[in-house]
Amino acid sequence: MNIALKTPNFSRRIDKTQSSRGGRVAMLAGKEDASPAPAANLAEKASVMLRQDSVPVAEREDGLEYLRIHDIRDSLVERDSPFVLDNNAGGGFVGDKDLLQINIMQYESEHSSGAQCQGLSDPESGACLALPQFALRSGPRAKIYHDPSQVTAALVTCGGLCPGLNDVVLNIVTTLLEYGVPEDQIFGIKYGLRGFLDRHAKPVQLGRREVDGIQLKGGTVLGTSRGNAKIKDIVDRLRLWGVNHLYVIGGNGGNAAAHAIAQECLKQNVVCNVVGVPKSIDNDIQIIDKCFGFDTAVEEAQRSLICARVEAKSAAGIAIVKLMGRQSGFIAMNASMASGVVDVCLIPEIKFSMAKLLEHIGKILNKKDYCVVCVAEGAGQDVLDGSAGGTDASGNPILKDIGTFLRDAFKHEFKGVDVKYIDPSYMIRSIPTITTDRIYCKVLGQAAVHGAFAGFTDFTAGLVNTHYVMLPTTTIIQSARTVDPKGRQWNRLKTAIRQPDLY
Repeated sequence: MNIALKTPNFSRRIDKTQSSRGGRVAMLAGKEDASPAPAANLAEKASVMLRQDSVPVAEREDGLEYLRIHDIRDSLVERDSPFVLDNNAGGGFVGDKDLLQINIMQYESEHSSGAQCQGLSDPESGACLALPQFALRSGPRAKIYHDPSQVTAALVTCGGLCPGLNDVVLNIVTTLLEYGVPEDQIFGIKYGLRGFLDRHAKPVQLGRREVDGIQLKGGTVLGTSRGNAKIKDIVDRLRLWGVNHLYVIGGNGGNAAAHAIAQECLKQNVVCNVVGVPKSIDNDIQIIDKCFGFDTAVEEAQRSLICARVEAKSAAGIAIVKLMGRQSGFIAMNASMASGVVDVCLIPEIKFSMAKLLEHIGKILNKKDYCVVCVAEGAGQDVLDGSAGGTDASGNPILKDIGTFLRDAFKHEFKGVDVKYIDPSYMIRSIPTITTDRIYCKVLGQAAVHGAFAGFTDFTAGLVNTHYVMLPTTTIIQSARTVDPKGRQWNRLKTAIRQPDLY
């Protein structure tokens, strides 16, 4: 596939760059006629270079620019898809350069809600990383680049548990089998990336019998772990085992590992398509509409909030529910909105002061005798005493416990008031999926396999504007996706629960 890499031709000029996160982001000026600032130093030049590397752009014959997906087609042989015989069960095929528009909003001005960044927003610096207008559509192609009988596929689940892991494993396996991959050539890697190298965790065969019904169970039948990304050793093992399809089901850390594996495969001349599937219960992966398992997590989280209301109202007290969300408060925000019982919602993106929080809760208690507080685990880290810090094996920040801190603070402030503290996190992430996630996981599994057979590598399948696309791994791992403090979602919740600014 002859696609030329080029510098994006965006409608907005890049006025200034800033060396945040190693210079990976560029600030957008928001003025179409602004003159670009001169390159003041090497750091600025490096920032622009890294931005281009992490956001690969290609141009279709008609001039439309889109996120380029790398391929290894030059090392493979083109052939007809096995589904050509019946025109893919009568449904036809996806065009090899079908495109989906990423940003569909046409804002009146830069002052419109959501118009501040139409690319990737960096939560630490507030910078905005520019994107091209389109992404490459995923789905079955009429031409494929692997002989299914010669495919050896490996699947691995990485990071924390999330509803839907088994669903994705099931649908990757069944789609591989539909292409004609032999059952004894599909393997599951046990306990995350360490399973490639741990002699006590040997790969397991994944055939129809092994995956039958696993979508009805929580967790992952393959097991999981964090870290252990010994990239060179993993690629050596891929070569030894003859693996030419690798499916990595993980979050930002897992996808970063998948990218490193894809790069090392190219370096070592190991012909292997490396594909990611976006797993994050926090829903913090960039660009995509949502991660699988998120709907299930919100559904179960709002049940906990409803139970907390019963506890608080019955005792004329306060109930605190701590939910998942290290850097991103999507679960807390959406569960609060869905339940309709929350009085205060605290998320990592929005700072608060204890004085204003206590004052607000006091007013709520005076008005209706009870209060329900929903807090994301990453909220209020700046108001906590004690030490934590550092990162875990996946590179996630190690947090101080905001839940117990608030419990103790409320007991101290509101003497004689019953304070209940509920942390359902591990219960939420270990359950099977609800219907919407089950369907989503099915299509994600299919999309991952279709992309690999089409010869693409180093990409993640995902949902963008309700359509399925392939996204460069380097682009989605730029930073964690976060709630926009000025966005419509957070504003809807604030107005619904009448929550004032608490900072």
